[in-house]
Amino acid sequence: MGKLYIVPTPIGNLEDMTFRAIKVLKEVDLILAEDTRNSGKLLKHFEIATHMQSHHMHNEHKTVEGLIKRLQAGETIALISDAGTPAISDPGFLLTRACVENGIDVECLPGATAFVPALVNSGLPNDKFVFEGFLPDKKGRQTRYLSLAEETRTMILYVSPHKLVKTLGEFVQYFGADRQVSVSRELSKLHEETVRGTADEVLKHFEAKPPKGEIVICVAGKSSK
Repeated sequence: MGKLYIVPTPIGNLEDMTFRAIKVLKEVDLILAEDTRNSGKLLKHFEIATHMQSHHMHNEHKTVEGLIKRLQAGETIALISDAGTPAISDPGFLLTRACVENGIDVECLPGATAFVPALVNSGLPNDKFVFEGFLPDKKGRQTRYLSLAEETRTMILYVSPHKLVKTLGEFVQYFGADRQVSVSRELSKLHEETVRGTADEVLKHFEAKPPKGEIVICVAGKSSK
C-alpha cells in the first residue's frame, strides 16, 4: 500500500518552503498539482524532477478512482496546490477522504497557509475563530451573512480583490459600520499590507485605493455586551 502526502507550498515567499517538503516532493512517485505550469516554476527552483499530473477542482471527481488504484498498488503520491495547504479552499478533500475510506495512509506536512498569519496580524481575538473560506457568490450569500451576524468568534474569509469593496460594503450592512475588520493582502510577498479599522474605515480605504493580490479578511465577532 502506498501513501498520500499533503504538501503545503509557499503563499508568496519561496523561502517559506520547508526542507521536509522539498525532500518529500523529490522522493514520491508522482506529484499532483493544481496548475502544473505554476507548480513547474516552484519545482524548477528547488531542482525537483518528479513527474507531475494535473489535479484541480474541474477534474478531481474523475481522477480520484484511478489515483486510489495507484496508491493501492504501492505508489507514493504528493498533493500540492498553487499556494498554501491543499484542501483549505483548494482541491484535496475528495482524494484525502477516498484514501481514508480505503485504508491508505495520509500524511499532511505542516507549512504555509494564508489565514493563520492574517489572523495573528489582525490583533483580533484568536483563542476561538471560525474559518469561512469563500462566501457564496449569489445563492445563499444573504442567508450566510444573517447567520454570521450572530457569530461571536472572529471570522476569517477569503475574497478576490475585485470583490473586496463589495464585501466590505456588505459588512457595513450586515455587521454594522463600527465592526472591527482586518484585511491582509499579499502575505509574505514584497507588497504585503494589513489594513485594520472599522468596517466603514477599511471600506473607504479600499474605495480610494483599489486592491490587488491575494486577500484574507478577519472580522471581529459580535460583542456579547
